[in-house]
Parts: sequence; structure tokens; C-alpha cells
Amino acid sequence: MIYRIGQKPHTLAFVPASTLEHLVEALGAEPISVVTAPRGTEIPVAGTLLYEPRAPLPRMDGALLLAVGVPPSEGRALLPEAARAGFAGLVIKRYGAALGELAQAAGDAGLALLCADDEVAWQQLDALIGSALTAVAAPRGGAPAGSHAGDLFSLANAIAGAVGGATAIEDPYQRILAYSTLRGQPIDEERRQGILGLHVPYLEENVPQYRELARTHKALRFPSGVGGLSRLAVGVRAGGELLGSIWVVEAEGDLGEDAFRALEDAGRIAALHLLRARTSHDLARRQRGDLLHRLLEDPESAPIVAPQLGLSLDAPAVVAAFHVNAAGHDESWIARASLQLIDLVSLHCEAHFGRHGCALLDGVVYALLPGEAKRDFVADVTARAERALQLPVKAALGSVVPRLDRASASRRDADTVLRVLAAEECPVATIDEIRPTVTLLDLGHALPALPRLAEGAGPAVRAHDTAHKTTYAETFLAYFNADGDIRAAAEALTVHPNTLRYRLTRAAELFTLDLTDPDTRLVLWLQLRLAPPPASR
Repeated sequence: MIYRIGQKPHTLAFVPASTLEHLVEALGAEPISVVTAPRGTEIPVAGTLLYEPRAPLPRMDGALLLAVGVPPSEGRALLPEAARAGFAGLVIKRYGAALGELAQAAGDAGLALLCADDEVAWQQLDALIGSALTAVAAPRGGAPAGSHAGDLFSLANAIAGAVGGATAIEDPYQRILAYSTLRGQPIDEERRQGILGLHVPYLEENVPQYRELARTHKALRFPSGVGGLSRLAVGVRAGGELLGSIWVVEAEGDLGEDAFRALEDAGRIAALHLLRARTSHDLARRQRGDLLHRLLEDPESAPIVAPQLGLSLDAPAVVAAFHVNAAGHDESWIARASLQLIDLVSLHCEAHFGRHGCALLDGVVYALLPGEAKRDFVADVTARAERALQLPVKAALGSVVPRLDRASASRRDADTVLRVLAAEECPVATIDEIRPTVTLLDLGHALPALPRLAEGAGPAVRAHDTAHKTTYAETFLAYFNADGDIRAAAEALTVHPNTLRYRLTRAAELFTLDLTDPDTRLVLWLQLRLAPPPASR
């Protein structure tokens, strides 16, 4: 829908989606499409009914029958009964089947046949259609403004003009989906930070405000915080489901009762848009995630997946991995934080690199980026995500690979870097920055295939320490880490240099070691460095 400000203050103009043509135009091509319409698309549509196979169809003139659980091969049997009950059309899912025969039968019965996307849940489709038919059914003045679907930013501007303040439209997780851009409307620092990170900054006073907003269908006024401005807000709902909220900055005193009424009208109008945005976004994210998962798990699929992601098979690529640390929170909190993280990563990757692959796999957000992607970009995204989520975020950049079918190797590098960072304070690292540590990790994982590393002096030193409560392993590691500098090693161990010399001499005799031999020193260091003490296993 296209919105404009009416002649009276605080009014929005719109056209209700009361015909099949308006309904399909309002919903867009993603969730539903017309297969056949023997009586044209100007027929009125007056509601929906979810099909129940054990119940007779009630009389519902102009309604759409949603054929839940009915494959196309069985849909033909529904048509005569639906026609007698006055339905305007039948909505069915294709599930890969041809609809030619069913379309012909629907034409013979005088019913429209619509095809729903297989990925859209029936309940969600029912809510979408219901919102399209009812969300704009109660105008408060003004003339029709058109019948095309406008985006959320257009709606935000319309609300800002009608209500009288800068407007933001949010989802239930306080992510900012759209904001107004009208000139001359004052804003505060909270709005600036929210737009910067596309997420409402965490403030303790926000928690009871969102809780109160979720309990009512009315528009509410919330007082200003320290250094901020007061706001009007209303929840956006489809039936009993809270889809999000609309917030309007009240910069110059009381906006008045007309503003409250206009904002409540806007909440009903926004329901359709939020449902459409969520459906489209969920489908696109699932498709990108499936494609990227396939690419990372099956390199041979690259020639097929690359065109679908809009990427060149022969272009250098690199995988970035992001993980939010939500330890101590329940599973629902962790899932919410992960979804917020993938939205933030996707937003910034698209802004910098255009089309790309971005997906949430096993709690980690992966982004497939061009080979020229730099550490600074990954660090910037990580910092923004931490500010928005108020949670620690770690990020890793794998190795640059020459072709897309090598992306799985870059992903393995990124995963390894994340494992290293889990024990470090540093939030961001590239494979090149910690390659020695990563190499040692790989070598440690390969120990079972290298039995000789499990033999000789290293295991003997560990076993002796365990049995006799000695610290020879710690002594050797400090000595090696100090490059043989007795004073530096003694300082690290907080012992006298002569004590350290005695321990090394005693150990060399006890385990028959020649510490002047570089090979002996290297193998002993590897054994002690890679293998954990027996007591910690």
C-alpha cells in the first residue's frame, strides 16, 4: 500500500484489500500466487477458513478455503462442496506436483485456484491474509492513496508525518526494521544509537516499558530518560501474536489524543507489512543458509550453488565466523541472540559487498565474503554487534581460498580460530595472526596417528610428576619458553636460578636426556606442549 497524509491532522489514507486482485497485490509474490481465476480477479474476498476434513464446510460467501494437508491430487474432491458453500477460491500447496488438472477443475467449478509457497506455514498464511483484509478496514478520514504495497520505510515516514514525530518500527526482539527520514523532526541519542546498530540500545528502564506495551492494544506514552525525549508507542499485532512495535519521538510537548488514535491506526496497518517482511525474510534467510551449508559441506556443489548466491566460482573467497557468548542464559535467549547476530552480520556484509552467503549453523554465524575482505571490516562488525546485543562476540577470519569450491577449507580455519579465541581475551583474529597456535592444535589432534609422540621422555616426565608430585614438566616448559635463559625461566617459576639448574641436571639424569641436542629439545617440548597432564584428562 502507498500511504499519504490526509487533509485532517493525524490521518492516514489507504485502500482496503477487499478483492482477490488487491489481496495478491498486497501480499506479494512470495507467499501466494493465482493459478486460475475463472471469474476474474475483481471478485470480493471476505475471509478465510482452514480446512478440517472431518467437518462439513459452512456457508462462507467470498471466503478462501485453505486446503491444509490436502495434496493437489486430492484437491479436486473439495471443489464442488466449496463452490456450493459460496467460497471464492481454494488455496493449495504444490509440493512439487503439477496443477494443470486441478486448475481445469477449479475453472469448471467457477472457483479461483491459488498456490501457496510450500515453506509458509498455514497459520502464518492465514494471519497474512487476515491482516491484508482487516488491518486497513477502519480509516479515519482522507482519500484513497493507491493500492500498491509500500515498504516499511515509506510507512515509517507516513506515520512520522501523521503522528508528528520521528518514527521507528521494531520487531519483537527490538531490532529496528525501518525508521522515518522526514526533515526537521528532533531525535535523541538513543535513536541515533539504535539506527547505527539497527537495534534498540539496552537500557534498564526499557524492560518494563516493553512489557507494558505487550499487555495492551492501546498506544502509550513513556516519559523521557536522562538526556532523552519522551515517546508514544503501540504494539503491532496479528490476532494474538505480537509482531513488533512502533515508537514515535515526542519532541515538543504533548502530541494530543489525535496522535494516539493515529498511532493505533498505524499499528493495525503495520501488521500486514511486518508479516510480509517476516515471511520474505525468513524464506530468504533459510534459502541462503541452505545454500551456504551445502557449499561448506559439499565442495562439489559449488558450480550449482555459486550462481544461486550470485557469486563467481573462480573468484577468491574467505569465510568469516561470528559467535555470541550467551553463557548463563537459557536456550531461548541464546537463540534470540544468535538470530540478532545473523541479522546484524548480514546487514553489514550486504552493505559492503552486495550479494553474499550468510547463515547460522550450530550457533555460529558464517559469512562467505570476497577474498579482499579485511580484518578491520570483521572487527568493525564485531564491535557493532557487541554494542547492539550487549553480549561478548568473537569473530574469526579464515584463509583466503582461490576458488569457491575451496570455501570449506576457509571455514575449517575460521572454526579453529574461534576455538583458540574462546580462551583468549582478544575478540577478533585471523588465521594468519595465530597460525603457529593453530598448527599446534592441529598437531595435537593428530597425536593418535603419531604413536611415537606418545613414547619416550615426555610421557615419562608427566607420569613421574603425577606419581611423585614433582614439577619437572613445568620446569622444562619454562626453560624452553625462555629459550634456555636460566634467569628468565627461574623468574617465571619464581625460584632461584641455582634451583632451576639443579632441577634440570637432576631431570636430565633421571630421564636420560641430552639437553644440548636440538632434536631432543624439540621433541620433548612438543610432547609436553601438546599433551595435557594425565590428571586433567
